[in-house]
Amino acid sequence: MNRLGQGGARRTVLVVEDDDSIAMGLEMNLSAEGYRVLIAADGESGLALARAGGIDLLILDVMLPKLNGFELLRMLRAERYTMPVIMLSARGAEMDKVMGLELGAEDYITKPFGLAELLARVKAVLRRDAIARGDDANTIRAADLEIHPSTREVRRGGKLVELTATEFDILFCLVSAGGRVLSREQLQAKVWGPSHHGTPRTVDNFILQLRAKLEDNAANPRHLVTVRGVGYRFVV
Repeated sequence: MNRLGQGGARRTVLVVEDDDSIAMGLEMNLSAEGYRVLIAADGESGLALARAGGIDLLILDVMLPKLNGFELLRMLRAERYTMPVIMLSARGAEMDKVMGLELGAEDYITKPFGLAELLARVKAVLRRDAIARGDDANTIRAADLEIHPSTREVRRGGKLVELTATEFDILFCLVSAGGRVLSREQLQAKVWGPSHHGTPRTVDNFILQLRAKLEDNAANPRHLVTVRGVGYRFVV
């Protein structure tokens, strides 16, 4: 069994849990269901992994060392990370559940819980998230990017990236090329049309803008790569 997102990418679940036995049980069962699983044993490590991007779902314990689950969730939502969150807690108090949901969690499960129930909730939350994002068969996942042609939205690590119409068109062309090199002339024809009279430098300028928004290091890009003397390609 392989839990794939739209576009064929394997779903990644981050579990932030300081109880080793619970974390191990979640990792084994989620992996058996086909998910890619990352584990963090404290709030600070969990926050760093969530910020690194590529997380489709966060399973978050409330009582954590260094940074508790409520604080971690508050920080992620303030920074506009939108991955769905399921909170875990040994405390079943109504106010704790209300706080978690008001901070932006999609679900709240009280310990002890059955693994079958948790796995069912994971599937349900991911299904609702896909519907809310408007994911469809045309959605593309490349590196830590989600590209939604129907809404012309791009998310990086779950965070919405503001792109101009032309930036989106150039990115979409490069990603859709499947790793093939596109010349500046090909990009001009695809994005502006064959009658466009701009110069190759126009494409270069837009590539620089995209790198500034999508690369960790715009001066040394990993994904929007220059092929000297030819053009550009997108490397996953």
